[in-house]
Amino acid sequence: MDESNAAKSLSALGHEARLAVFRLLVKAGEGGLNVGDIVQHLSIPPSTLAHHLSALVDAGLVRQERFGREIRNYANYDMVNELVEFLTTECCVGLTQPDSAA
Repeated sequence: MDESNAAKSLSALGHEARLAVFRLLVKAGEGGLNVGDIVQHLSIPPSTLAHHLSALVDAGLVRQERFGREIRNYANYDMVNELVEFLTTECCVGLTQPDSAA
């Protein structure tokens, strides 16, 4: 993952409703949820939910699968793991002092 993808993922999670949707999908686990289920749990209007899901899918944090007329939504754990790894990859390596330009 590069900085651009990390920023896109963090930006997608930076909205209260999208964060709530993502956390709900994490709770749902491997079974995922359809749009109706998400609407019932979070009381988000379907049209608004579609907008938020689109942003999460675009960032790669949610994947969708169609089963007939139903679309199931799943948290993309691989992407989340990549994001966490990106954020923590240089944990505790120390810093060198920047050269002073004086």
